[in-house]
Amino acid sequence: MIFRLSLLLLLVLPLTAQEPIRGFTPASAKHELELESKAIASIDAARIGQHIKTMSAKPHAAGSAASKEVANYALEQFRKSGLDVRIETFEALLPYPVERVLEMVAPVRHKFRLTEPILKEDPDSSDAHQLPSYNAYSASGEVTAPVIYVNYGVPEDYEYLKKIGVDVRGKIVLARYGKSWRGTKPKVAAENGAVACLIYSDPKDDGYWKGDVYPAGPFRPAQGVQRGSVMDMPLYVGDPLTPGWASEPGGKKLAIKDAQTLMTIPVMPISYGDAKPILEKLEGPVAPDDWRGALPFTYHIGAGPSKVHLRLKLDNGIRPIHNVIATIPGQTADQWVIYGNHHDAWVNGAHDPISGAAVVLETAHVLGALKKTGWKPKRTIVFTLWDAEEFGLVGSTEWVEKHRDELRAKAVLYINSDTNGRGSLGAGGSYSLEQFMEQVARDVKDPESGKSLLHSSMRAVTRTPAADPNAHLILKLEPLGAGSDYVAFFHFAGVPSLNLGFADPSGGGVYHSIYDSYAWYTRFGDKNFVYGKALTEVMSRTILRMAESQVLPFEFGRLASTIRQHVDEIEKLAGQLNSKIDWQTAKAELTRMAELSKLFETQMARLTAVSANGNGALTSANATLARAEQSLQATNGLPDRSWYKNVLSAPGMYTGYGAKTLPGVREAVDRKRWSEANEQAKVLGAVLKKFNNTLEEVTTQFDRIH
Repeated sequence: MIFRLSLLLLLVLPLTAQEPIRGFTPASAKHELELESKAIASIDAARIGQHIKTMSAKPHAAGSAASKEVANYALEQFRKSGLDVRIETFEALLPYPVERVLEMVAPVRHKFRLTEPILKEDPDSSDAHQLPSYNAYSASGEVTAPVIYVNYGVPEDYEYLKKIGVDVRGKIVLARYGKSWRGTKPKVAAENGAVACLIYSDPKDDGYWKGDVYPAGPFRPAQGVQRGSVMDMPLYVGDPLTPGWASEPGGKKLAIKDAQTLMTIPVMPISYGDAKPILEKLEGPVAPDDWRGALPFTYHIGAGPSKVHLRLKLDNGIRPIHNVIATIPGQTADQWVIYGNHHDAWVNGAHDPISGAAVVLETAHVLGALKKTGWKPKRTIVFTLWDAEEFGLVGSTEWVEKHRDELRAKAVLYINSDTNGRGSLGAGGSYSLEQFMEQVARDVKDPESGKSLLHSSMRAVTRTPAADPNAHLILKLEPLGAGSDYVAFFHFAGVPSLNLGFADPSGGGVYHSIYDSYAWYTRFGDKNFVYGKALTEVMSRTILRMAESQVLPFEFGRLASTIRQHVDEIEKLAGQLNSKIDWQTAKAELTRMAELSKLFETQMARLTAVSANGNGALTSANATLARAEQSLQATNGLPDRSWYKNVLSAPGMYTGYGAKTLPGVREAVDRKRWSEANEQAKVLGAVLKKFNNTLEEVTTQFDRIH
């Protein structure tokens, strides 16, 4: 997994009577619930656990023979479930490490082993063919220089260093994981003149400060290392050599020197055990309070006298990628509901990603069982297991880039999962799906509390519960940034998307280390696979409701109000900087969107009052409705990164995982580029107008159906 799921955001609003399932007539809703009950009754937690055990039995990094074995296992499981299945193969730049040397040369000499120790409590920690700890897409190189500690290595940290007169030019910087995408750290280091970057997990963020470390507890031990890609994902994702087109054997590729997402300086991850002797020998200014971790000494910034020698070589190999694609054909073959997770891991990956991949297989099994009884969904259902996600969402991106035109014509929804564990349901996605997902969460029970998922996540409320005893919760989806395989669907192809999964809010653990194993997962993750079973229920209901609905269950009133909220936030920010932005067109179109959403709701109510099955006009109107989200894309993409096209959210240029809402305008304001901010506000207005025209077309089509 490239990121961790955020929790559900919940708001308290006045109670209304429980709404019927959105998009269904009363009769079809009754049939839908019966269908869901049949599917849910056959979910087997033990089968999920067996998938996790089998698929995480070996290290299986993308590009390896073991990754192909996992793909073949999934292929066979889909086939046993009665699905049509195939493997689509691509290739990509997937660099492996050839040489890694790190040694301290002053004020004392020490050579670091750069290995994670074998633990007798975890048989997989001794597995052969483990990929060593490294950062994919680092530059190769050899440097010797004094060290400067840069906290989390984000832009504001460098602003502080400049303020106190510390210059990182010509130095090796040591940053701790957290606060931003790991690729941001070497990117900002290079922009400020550093010659190399080391990244470590401080025990305050991911270690003994959080709780007992593995094997006694779930948290990162002293020599545990977080591997991971340092691709500059906010520019584009996928194969660095084929931005915007599929990477297939014999196809066009950029020269490595022309690939914009590769790091320009060497980068290496280390453990906090290896960071300790470097940090404790630093002198210079004492680090401010919020820069201090949990290692047992005073944190200093440097530079020096700690001085290290780093030699790093990556092979820049082009390696194969194996995506597994399985299908349940629908009555309407050209409308697709797609559900995916990745199957590649940095090492064994029981938690990341196999806990999520196993749920894909189980969901396919229970819906495949319905298919074997003669059921055929109204819309085609596609299950996918992606390869090379860990390197930078490569497998899913290459598939989307190859099939983009077909997806824009046929895809109704892409649903993504990644890791899954014990905890709260995380949910992000298209704002037009909030009401839809609220109903799904309402109808699934938390396996521990027995409450609905909507009510079991009270710890994630964003407002104090209203005094009114009849108050109830609504779901607010997190905006989508980057970090998992929804990115190409949502940000590049314009497909409505969801990202779902259960996660422990405490964070930390054995993420991207050799200890992400079946032994760890069955002790500290989803021990009895009950949350795997719960996620299978969430996915089954989500897929079935989207695939079987008479009218696609989008809702646009919340979309309009959420965009308006983002506009207000940026307007306030600009005001604090003594500037103004011309929102005239955008605000006018938001008013129009709110009005059109009411008209849409009237038509939705009329069309779901009676059955209209087999109505060709309704099928056509649903197709137009499914393509509405594509209207939220800017033709020329976002400033400085044309691959990203969605104007409502994008990964921040210096946050990576974290989304920036209305990114074209917001990031221009952040950088005080007022001319660009106003230009992007005009782009937003034009895009909203295009969206409203599509929504108006949908309501016109609905109005003609009788």
